[in-house]
Amino acid sequence: MRIGFIGLGTMGASMAANAQKAGFELVVHDVRRASAARHIAAGAVWADTPAALAAQTEVVLTSLPGPPEVEAVALGPNGLLDGMRAGGAYFDLSTNSPATMRKVHAAFAAKGAHALDAPVSGGPRGAATGKLAIWVGGEQAVFDRCKPVLDAIGDQARYVGPIGAGSVAKLVHNMFGYIMTTGLAEVFTMGVKAGIEPLAIWEAVRQGAIGRRGAFDAMPDQFLPNTYEPPAFALRLAFKDVSLACQLGREMGVPMRLANLVHAEMTEAMNRGWADQDSRSAMKLQVERAGVTIAVDPQRLAEAVEGMKKK
Repeated sequence: MRIGFIGLGTMGASMAANAQKAGFELVVHDVRRASAARHIAAGAVWADTPAALAAQTEVVLTSLPGPPEVEAVALGPNGLLDGMRAGGAYFDLSTNSPATMRKVHAAFAAKGAHALDAPVSGGPRGAATGKLAIWVGGEQAVFDRCKPVLDAIGDQARYVGPIGAGSVAKLVHNMFGYIMTTGLAEVFTMGVKAGIEPLAIWEAVRQGAIGRRGAFDAMPDQFLPNTYEPPAFALRLAFKDVSLACQLGREMGVPMRLANLVHAEMTEAMNRGWADQDSRSAMKLQVERAGVTIAVDPQRLAEAVEGMKKK
């Protein structure tokens, strides 16, 4: 099976490389040809446009920043639709809008091709190691037929429903995470202002039921040491995800008070100029409002984290 991959950024480059390692012939395209150098060196073929890529592949995968880029690549001039074969399958791995993917799906269906939304979760490390969850929405028969391709880039590919369902699942997943970080900032500043040292709070609460599930594991990376650069996941990308979730809530008539609060927090953080800091940088706003300081000494933090591993 010959597959095409568009979008060779931090996530896409690793996923495309893993597809190559699994033995699939690969055709690649990116806005920067230099991004494809490692794949071409490993035997991939370069395509000058998305249309040219689609014309010579059976399955196409894209990993792009968001809905505008997906729509341009899929439906724009020299886009995938122009070159897509009848019966061909397109999987978008981006965090995307369900409405955008339904629009793309309808356009592809009119040409006898298939479009499925297949957002991933696992971050850059998961993309590199192949430890990714992939939530797929679209025709189940197409998912079943193409699952070996998805299995080459992730270890948890799951069909979740009709077109748009994958994007909804990803937004549910991401929105929980962003709501959780907002809540953590609030409760930790409350505890600090009440007189408890932040590391002591973390060490204690980490042993609770929620703490043992991994929700607190990321806190030593940014929040506790007060270090938000370089980003693990940029605020501007998280802001896009939250915007999509709030949009979906409006479309479905679902009240999303915390989601809109998170959106407001991230809007303020974006206006502070933190777009390229880590997504958790918005937590600094609550720290400021509470009038406290949270910046644990890195050595003490490392010792605490190591101590937790032994318990």
